[in-house]
Amino acid sequence: MNRTRAIQRCARIIAAAVVLPLLASCAAADTPVAKEGRTQTPVEKHGRLQVSGNRLVGSRGEPVSLAGVSFGWSQWDSARFYNAGAVKTLADDWRAGIVRAALGVHRTGFLSNPVENEARVVKVIDAAIANGIYVIIDWHDHHAHEQPALAVAFLERMARAYGDKPNVIYEIYNEPLRDVSWSVDVKPYAERVIAAIRAIDPDNLILVGSPSWAQDVDVAAKDPIRDANVAYSLHFYAGTHKQWLRDKALAALNSGAALFVSEWGVCNADGDGPIARESVDEWLAFMREHNLSHCAWSLGDKRETCSMIRTGAPSEGGWKDEHLTESGKLVREIIRGWSK
Repeated sequence: MNRTRAIQRCARIIAAAVVLPLLASCAAADTPVAKEGRTQTPVEKHGRLQVSGNRLVGSRGEPVSLAGVSFGWSQWDSARFYNAGAVKTLADDWRAGIVRAALGVHRTGFLSNPVENEARVVKVIDAAIANGIYVIIDWHDHHAHEQPALAVAFLERMARAYGDKPNVIYEIYNEPLRDVSWSVDVKPYAERVIAAIRAIDPDNLILVGSPSWAQDVDVAAKDPIRDANVAYSLHFYAGTHKQWLRDKALAALNSGAALFVSEWGVCNADGDGPIARESVDEWLAFMREHNLSHCAWSLGDKRETCSMIRTGAPSEGGWKDEHLTESGKLVREIIRGWSK
């Protein structure tokens, strides 16, 4: 190799050593880093949920307000939606941070068909965990205090199976009726069930309903359950429940109780009637103001206003606008616009 060619070769080597790394650095600056740019799931973002004062917070103490959907009763029209595809659509397309699996207890529910109904709930739980969202395991009963051993046995199974997962929330009494007492009937039941859960799962959030269909939260707040991670379920239907119920909720918050709207509807309390848009907006403003998490009722296709899916729509998600009822379109819009 002559001297000229040797000099040229050295120049090329030097250029490659200096220029190519610079070019690579520029290219890297323009290319998003996949790990850093990855969108977090709600559970990755917040971790295990905790009650702090009268607020719900994440594992780092940040305020949390989740929006999602409650499945309908596990044994009726909505049973066909208890599957992984439906949950994935809610997580990906609706951007739900939470779903609620409503284990129907009476009639054709858990009492008469325990294996089938529990299996449906388990499918929703597993899918929620797989998609990184929260899931409420709801003992969906209006008379739970009459058979506490039944609830204890089921919720102990759930705690053993899922108590190590930060996704899981237990709702141990859906809606006690108006003719029961918080201090005599509901609170003793709740204390028994909570003790059973805590023996297995000491950490995850527990929701407790109050009399009058989970509306007497002010009564419960004055005689609270002594557990560090308990919130009280607040249920409302916008066509029926107006400022008077928000006043009760505010009284509970002012007493130091944490609230969680585990069920609400856009219409009347019977699940039907017109969409009460003005009242819905008032409730949404209240929940935003007080940082409340909420699940809308219901993912089902029963012929009533609160059902979100039209009859004949696919069971396993992938719904388009024509598959959604007016309430379904509205709820989807609300959830997609809610910060997680």
